Amino acid sequence: MTIPPILAVVFFLAALLPAAHGLGAGATVAAAYGSATVCGVVSGQPTRPVRCYRGGRLLAVEPNVSFTEVSGGRGYFCGLRSGGSTFLCWDILNSNSTLVPRRVYRKESAPLKSLAVGDDQVCALVNATGEVKCWRIDDTFQVPSGADRFSSISSGFGFSCGITMNTSHVRCWGSRQILDAIQVQDGFGNMPMSSIVAGGSHACGFNSSGFVVCGGNNDSGQLDVPSHSSFEFSLLSLGANHSCAIRQVNDTVTCWGGDGQYSANGTDVISFESIVSGSNFTCGLTSGNLSIICWGPGWPSESVGGLAELPLTGILPGPCVQSACECGIYGLSQSLCSGSGVICQPCTNQLQFPPPPSQSMPPPLPPAPISPPSSPSRALRRGLLAFAIVGSVGALAGICTMIYCLWSGVCFGKKKVHNSVQPTITRGNSNGGTTSNTSPPSRSSTIRRQSSRAMRRQRSGTSSKHADKAEEFSLEELAAATGDFSLENKIGAGSFGVVYRGKLLDGREVAIKRSETGPRTKKFQEKESAFESEISFLSRLHHKHLVRLVGYCEEKEERLIVYEYMKNGALYDHLHNKDNVEGSSSPVNSWKMRIKIALDAARGIEYLHNYAVPPIIHRDIKSSNILLDTYWTARVSDFGLSLMGPASDRDLRPSKAAGTVGYIDPEYYGLNVLTAKSDVYGLGVVLLELLTGKRAIFKSGEDGGTPISIVDFAVPVIMAGELAKILDSRVGSPESNEADAVELVAYTAMHCVNLEGKDRPTMTDIVANLERALTLCEDSHGSISSGTISIVSE
Repeated sequence: MTIPPILAVVFFLAALLPAAHGLGAGATVAAAYGSATVCGVVSGQPTRPVRCYRGGRLLAVEPNVSFTEVSGGRGYFCGLRSGGSTFLCWDILNSNSTLVPRRVYRKESAPLKSLAVGDDQVCALVNATGEVKCWRIDDTFQVPSGADRFSSISSGFGFSCGITMNTSHVRCWGSRQILDAIQVQDGFGNMPMSSIVAGGSHACGFNSSGFVVCGGNNDSGQLDVPSHSSFEFSLLSLGANHSCAIRQVNDTVTCWGGDGQYSANGTDVISFESIVSGSNFTCGLTSGNLSIICWGPGWPSESVGGLAELPLTGILPGPCVQSACECGIYGLSQSLCSGSGVICQPCTNQLQFPPPPSQSMPPPLPPAPISPPSSPSRALRRGLLAFAIVGSVGALAGICTMIYCLWSGVCFGKKKVHNSVQPTITRGNSNGGTTSNTSPPSRSSTIRRQSSRAMRRQRSGTSSKHADKAEEFSLEELAAATGDFSLENKIGAGSFGVVYRGKLLDGREVAIKRSETGPRTKKFQEKESAFESEISFLSRLHHKHLVRLVGYCEEKEERLIVYEYMKNGALYDHLHNKDNVEGSSSPVNSWKMRIKIALDAARGIEYLHNYAVPPIIHRDIKSSNILLDTYWTARVSDFGLSLMGPASDRDLRPSKAAGTVGYIDPEYYGLNVLTAKSDVYGLGVVLLELLTGKRAIFKSGEDGGTPISIVDFAVPVIMAGELAKILDSRVGSPESNEADAVELVAYTAMHCVNLEGKDRPTMTDIVANLERALTLCEDSHGSISSGTISIVSE
């Protein structure tokens, strides 16, 4: 393959630019959060093993063999053995003083590099090809195709990013926080980058000019890079909501974001070889004695003055390699590597910085003679070449921007944002939705922050006439896909239409919702409003736990929405189907599975409340709107009644309350005050359904009787501590490791359905409780995790 001259220059510059270590980037030091554990590759021994520190003591790590790099995640860390043909992982949540590994990968013919551990996923590159390989718990994790090639990668919370080998662009992928990956990637655009490091829901790296560029979430100022000059920083490290960098001139550390909690006294006077971050703390390898110092709110209180010096010394400042070093050898390499290999000096040390004023300066050179115009000097030729290169890169970026602008319609405000799911039942009209106008993006010291925010605002706008990232189908195509909307393909129905299973010409299985046709009555207008609402939301929402929009059709009075097909249907059907009796082998008849489904749905709703811009209130959370895909991953559906929430904590007052009897928030129904806590109430009812197996409204007697709400039925029993009396008998009594988990879900549900919204938890609180409950259910056999990852050997 012939590389264009401009890209050849970009690649050359990339070799001379700073590196980045972070939450999920391989290095000789790793931070595993959840238990504040730090590990490092030990120097000065014939073998270079890994040692760890946790809770005031050193931990031995088996086996006693050489490792090249380590990387930490949530409750575990992994290490790549020298040579790259094997990597192992260790669970660090147990109380043992010796950590025993589990082998994840071994393939002599395909050694790995760039081990990148996130919270739930482990990724690495095949050394010879740059192909990405990932190991994770969820089969829906979207790994790049085998044709994609990367020079480096890093992993964050549920997503990973890499630098493409052929273009030096940032590309991201993931599962739990799909939108985080997209927002991060959008923040870099088509800018050539030399490195990338991921944090919780953001990423930063160095561009080809040596400046720090960031993308993703900025809730805590983690993208607000301090004003700096080109090549001022040499290395980056990112946590959940903070970022840190090493200054190249004196190797001290500066941090930003995290509400200012990471600016510990002392990091501005200590020289560091490298830094690495856990979720809520950062650690650095000091230059003095190669020991580790940690700081941040997530580090235990043993720290003095904000810094904690660990008894973990003699850690390698870089991997010992057998190859030649382009930019020199690190001093003391022979002793640190015990005569087996050397540590390469970072190429950034070759970049020249102006000496401090106190340093003596050589006498100035005499002025060079001015050459005639026909024969420019070597310096001038170099200057012209540099100007031409920079101009060419700028022109190329400008052309790409214009092409994207014209193709997408962003420049002209022509994007249509669309969204949807499955049929919904309403108790009132949905015409009273209000749209909260977002303010223009504020000025920032970084180019990335301005462009990324602007792009996010564009994607978050209300509906215009063309769907964003949604295909437009003809009625003829959709009729053919469903057998002319035959009854045998009907899979659901609601007040706004009928849902059919279909198969498109390209083989994709889809669900197609067709609104009922009729005269332009108020009912028709309600359906039109629901159609627009679904399309406008789903076209800009991309999350593992939200049903994905495929496309739509608008022909005369026909309104159809096309979604990805959810093979296992609605949660409601599995809980309340007459065929699901005691002794049934349904996968939903498991406490672990029910808690996982609840957690999946909660994560989807949490995304709507906290990460969508502006936030979204669903208004119709119920078990029939929680769908299950092929892998029993739950996804929230049906956004026909959804409204954009206000940018602050103010409430909304739609013209009429909307929702479903049994799930609708009584405070919203009675006072017509809508907040995000209305969705919390609906989820609380779903949690009670999962616990009891009862419908939201059911009749108390076997032969009928007075209808009773599940809230009135279950909450008094839970408060009395007699939960076992109302648990679904089809699942059976919880096992010893499940009892605490089920009880935690019950108490969470009880708080979710409090009469007043102010007394209910936030979705973030609910997700945390359900994550804890799922962890309690996890069987530790055959997995390396804190209840979030299960790694299978190749």
